[in-house]
Amino acid sequence: WKTKQFVGITMSSADLDPENAGSPQNGHLAADLERNPANEVTGSKGNLVVPVNTTKEELLRREDTDGDGLITVDDRGPKHDGTREIEVKGTYHLANLLQSLFLAQKKGVEYLELDLERVTEDPVDRLQRLIQTSWWDKLERNIDSSGIAVAARDPKTREAADSRPRIYVPYSVPLQHAYYSKLAREMPDMNLDVQWLPASDITAEFIRSLNDKPGILALEMEENDDGRKELIGLPFIVPGGRFNELYNWDSCFCATAMIDTHPHVVKSILRHFIFEIKHYGKILNANRSYYLGRAQPPFLTDLALKTYKAMKHEPGSKELLKLAILAAMKEYYSYWMTAPRYDEDTGLTRYRPIGIGIPPEVEPTGFDHILGPYAEKHDMKMAEIGQAYTHGKIQEPELDKFFLHDRALRESGHDTSNRFVGVCADLATIDLNCLLYRYETDISEAIRTIFEDTLQVPAVFCAPSQAVDRFESSAAWDSSAEKRKELINRYLWNEEKGLYFDYNTVTKKQTEYETVTSLWALWCGVASPHQAALLVEKGLPKFECVGGLSSNTETSRGPVNAANPQKQWDYPNGWAPHQILAWDGLKKYGYHKEAERLAYRWLHMITRVFVDYNGTVVEKYDVTQLKSSHRVGAEYGNQGLNFKYAPEEGFGWTNASYLHGLSLLSSDARRALGVGAPYEVYAKDEQLEECVT
Repeated sequence: WKTKQFVGITMSSADLDPENAGSPQNGHLAADLERNPANEVTGSKGNLVVPVNTTKEELLRREDTDGDGLITVDDRGPKHDGTREIEVKGTYHLANLLQSLFLAQKKGVEYLELDLERVTEDPVDRLQRLIQTSWWDKLERNIDSSGIAVAARDPKTREAADSRPRIYVPYSVPLQHAYYSKLAREMPDMNLDVQWLPASDITAEFIRSLNDKPGILALEMEENDDGRKELIGLPFIVPGGRFNELYNWDSCFCATAMIDTHPHVVKSILRHFIFEIKHYGKILNANRSYYLGRAQPPFLTDLALKTYKAMKHEPGSKELLKLAILAAMKEYYSYWMTAPRYDEDTGLTRYRPIGIGIPPEVEPTGFDHILGPYAEKHDMKMAEIGQAYTHGKIQEPELDKFFLHDRALRESGHDTSNRFVGVCADLATIDLNCLLYRYETDISEAIRTIFEDTLQVPAVFCAPSQAVDRFESSAAWDSSAEKRKELINRYLWNEEKGLYFDYNTVTKKQTEYETVTSLWALWCGVASPHQAALLVEKGLPKFECVGGLSSNTETSRGPVNAANPQKQWDYPNGWAPHQILAWDGLKKYGYHKEAERLAYRWLHMITRVFVDYNGTVVEKYDVTQLKSSHRVGAEYGNQGLNFKYAPEEGFGWTNASYLHGLSLLSSDARRALGVGAPYEVYAKDEQLEECVT
């Protein structure tokens, strides 16, 4: 594609490493970048019509030298396509061209008029556009006749004895059971199995009995408005990859980023959470049968208030907030503040869900390093020992203890981390107690400012032994928050180290594990200004890396070896929720420059991978390096990599973090991201601008 006229230019991040991105003597950033046009598209006319199939095949033959169906910086092709009237150069633009061709091919298009603006699109604009206009829609699910075939799929349980599509329905929603039973009869090819959940309490033994016949759990439905009075499923968002169900904290981060563009989905997610608390007793880890016994980090009140404030003038918004606050109160009293999670000695709360045996959703070899010695002891194969233990054929108290803590770390959302292995169920964590403090302050705020300082609690939202139709006031919740704040300071704060630490309720000692969730104290507002200053001075430098915040420190993680394999929630990895909560917490206490710096680092890393690796956006990143930070092989590996030719969903909360991070950056910072400038280059340019002005 012959060069005749300049059309557009975008930098490849490979040309902008800190060591070759310019120096103060080179002047402003823009001048440095103009000398490195690694990606460009030029042509003699406007757009060009090309045959889709043959162009795609030829492009892959020339450029995809490793045969993975992607055009990346790892390929050794010419990085130059100049066979017609338009010329395309560089990894990023060639990958964009490939994506356009593939998506056209999927639609059955034979000839495509190339949109040069799309091929040359600024990468920040492109990623934002894809998330908001395409990827959220690809991650959307519902559980009715139009969507259950997709939503029922579970890549995690393919090895189960009976893994056909199955839905479990609470005993208290007979209309849903009737709907799904009718659906099963009308769609026999799907082979849908519809099962009741018991009217009695869900026990660990019952949950174990479902291991060989896993299924999706019913969520909120409503009657359609076309007069037929048929139920329809409300939409929700899944994280992506192997995670094809409604997750608790994942959904809260995604929903917050979707309020402006997908308000109906956000309101539906709130309604699903209310449904889960009413019928399952808590917001579940996710709506699969094997998650019935455990929750995840609770963010309901934060999402409910943000949604209300964004939509308070819409009909029904106040009623939805009321239901969410009532549901949060029920979850707080009946789950988080009851034994065995509530620790009477400290007054703090622990992650400690019910369960028996090995979590069935874990990849088959996930516990080999734990089960190996027991397989040898009992003369069993690795494939046999797990089943024998889970079903009580062998008794091993040490395994009982290990999996008690393993279930707790999964409820914490940090599955897995050396911080929690073998100890999580005993810990009053800084994470959970910050979140419950936020529940207390959010509920107080809602009752006081929106419900005229009194909120009546109907029977459906009462915890056992609570008076029906009682009235709640903000004062009681203020008192609970003040009490928890005092206990957090007493047991979890370390003045000398300037960090919060978990407290072991069994050994009666503060742990020494340095965790970035210490910064959640800023997000929830429990830290004093003095504590915030120490967190920024002493704590933040322990976790800040070139690509953002690591989950913990290398020292706390310890050496990685066969007996202690790398855990995905440990250093050097960084995760979207940790970044978001740190940014917002820092802003709350006035540390705006630190928040922008951290947001820029995280977004630069994501953008660099997006540019260099064919649009890749993944679940987690190695934040200590920028060359290939998406390559994280711990445990089940990274999610968001299983595609060819064009990315179509990214990964849920990483998508959310990108959108939220952009909202924190200046227009200058956004432009610097678009041309691939690392933070150090952008910061130097900002300093030069300040000097000039």
